[in-house]
Amino acid sequence: MKVVFLNPSAQLGGAERVLLDVMASIRSMEPSWELHLIASDAGPLVDRATALGAGSTVLRFPETIARLGDAGVRGAAGDRVGRAALLLRVAMALPSVGAYLFRLRCTLKRLKPDIVHTNGFKMHFLGILSGRGFPVVWHLHDYVSSRPVMSRLLKRYRGRCAAVIANSNSVAKDLRETLGEGLEIHPVYNAVDLQVFTPDGPAIDLDELSGFDPADAGTVRVGLIATLGRWKGQADFLRAISLLPSDLKIRGYVIGGAVYQTGGSQYALKDLKDLAERLGVSDRVGFTGFVSQPAQAMRALDIVVHASTHAEPFGMVIAEAMACGRATIASRMGGSAELFTSGEDAIGYRPGKAEQLSECINQLARDPELRSKLGTQGRLTAVRRYDRTRLAKELVPVYLACAGRTA
Repeated sequence: MKVVFLNPSAQLGGAERVLLDVMASIRSMEPSWELHLIASDAGPLVDRATALGAGSTVLRFPETIARLGDAGVRGAAGDRVGRAALLLRVAMALPSVGAYLFRLRCTLKRLKPDIVHTNGFKMHFLGILSGRGFPVVWHLHDYVSSRPVMSRLLKRYRGRCAAVIANSNSVAKDLRETLGEGLEIHPVYNAVDLQVFTPDGPAIDLDELSGFDPADAGTVRVGLIATLGRWKGQADFLRAISLLPSDLKIRGYVIGGAVYQTGGSQYALKDLKDLAERLGVSDRVGFTGFVSQPAQAMRALDIVVHASTHAEPFGMVIAEAMACGRATIASRMGGSAELFTSGEDAIGYRPGKAEQLSECINQLARDPELRSKLGTQGRLTAVRRYDRTRLAKELVPVYLACAGRTA
């Protein structure tokens, strides 16, 4: 079998790390299979895929395609980007889309895959239009209903999709409700490399990365690890820190950088630093920028926070933090609510409620025994439910069926 993966970014966001987990799991279970990545740019994703033994091709997105997207567009007018302005950008991008499709079709014809596995909305659409003659499997990491333009395109071309992998039952339900019945949908939870995300191992110096002096002994470290997408909750995290008692020995960290090129979908780091200044927490919160080894960042923390403000399709950082044996606070909505039992292996709170998040941080910061209990139980949950080796066991039968083969 030859599987070709299409991805719209070469940086390492959550969906890209999931893709690497898929490749690693398939490589372990089916070492004779040929894997190949097509990415829109050179970058760490391509480097990591190559290290796993996958071939790679870089087909760079033109700027008009790279910046095109409907993330954050809701309703008739759109909350952040007017629908009229979005449609204008789509019209301006059409010549570039046509040229890119030609290059992608030629590349796929040369590679002759048995399966085309698309990762990301742009590649779901481009893969369907370019992959005629090859079974196309969509791997959904987000809610289709949140993308008004893309959902219409996917609904129009859904008949060409051989199967859909959804990263949670919540995403699968949303897909059925938005695109209608008839799609073959397989919920497959994301996975964690339990040899990397482990309680023991090296930890990075978050203070040094943030430009801070070392924290005083006994300081509780709490961090939010995420890309700078606006839905990831950095603003709520900063507000929660600002509501903590001034006598609490705590230091917060915003860990992550920009990944996507789509305008309006992510914060600039300067915007978050300015907000920290306005809230009066600049001396309590450090900004590390992108960290290439998130497990090492988690091991440097006492508390890991997941603060997505909208329903999270999965919530990868929750599973990873639990695998690292760290006390975890998570917004409880959508797919993230499927990953933990509040009070047993993590603590849940209502997304978008900075006051509740602050109370959870305060509780854990003052109770080391509770932090230890949650960390221990979280690790057990991660081993039981999110082991990376199970990915291939669930995906390979889907590939074989789509390719018309038997095991």
